Amino acid sequence: MGTEIRFEVDDEQYERLKAIKDKRGYTWKGLMLEGVEALDTGEP
Repeated sequence: MGTEIRFEVDDEQYERLKAIKDKRGYTWKGLMLEGVEALDTGEP
């Protein structure tokens, strides 16, 4: 079974994230995973 993640963003942040998500065809999960990949430097 998976783990649920919840966090709040303001309206402006939501609109920005949604626009990127829709433009790239991601789900919310896919957007988060793509962000993690972009930020992962391999350092602990």
